Amino acid sequence: MNAAEIKYNDVANGLGVRTSLFVSGCTHRCEGCFNEVAWDFAYGEPFTDELQEQIIESLRPSYIRGLTLLGGEPMEPVNQRALLPFLRRFRRELPGKDLWCYTGYTLETDLLEGRARCEVTEELLSLIDVMVDGEFVLAKKDLMLRFRGSSNQRLIDLRATLQTGNVVLWDIETT
Repeated sequence: MNAAEIKYNDVANGLGVRTSLFVSGCTHRCEGCFNEVAWDFAYGEPFTDELQEQIIESLRPSYIRGLTLLGGEPMEPVNQRALLPFLRRFRRELPGKDLWCYTGYTLETDLLEGRARCEVTEELLSLIDVMVDGEFVLAKKDLMLRFRGSSNQRLIDLRATLQTGNVVLWDIETT
């Protein structure tokens, strides 16, 4: 897997100050995508142990709330496999931080049962706190939406969703 970009001290891609990892590779190719360059799986730099260490260290300060995964597409099966060991480490070393993931796949149709599900999906999903799911739809673009680009996308409290078996939308008031 390659990293397309890393944003340190990011405040746009989740609640609070975060480190955001943009992975390379996406098969959705949404019209109007803000990050077309990251569609190419070979774009960016290899996701080496050294790069992973830099990301972990960037997350250590108390003012950093957590890590956000974007893309490209973090939930492409090949990216899931590459991210899982890193996210296990993130959870082990930084248990007080949260994890957000943006995906063009939908939770029920693509990740729990469908085309993006692979042998690591279930464990990977269990590590994520908030998931923004659904492809970006240019006709539904809304700049007034918080933490998402189009009105079809959902902010899902993934831990509550997996626990109850029903989609629970994330609410800033309960965070």
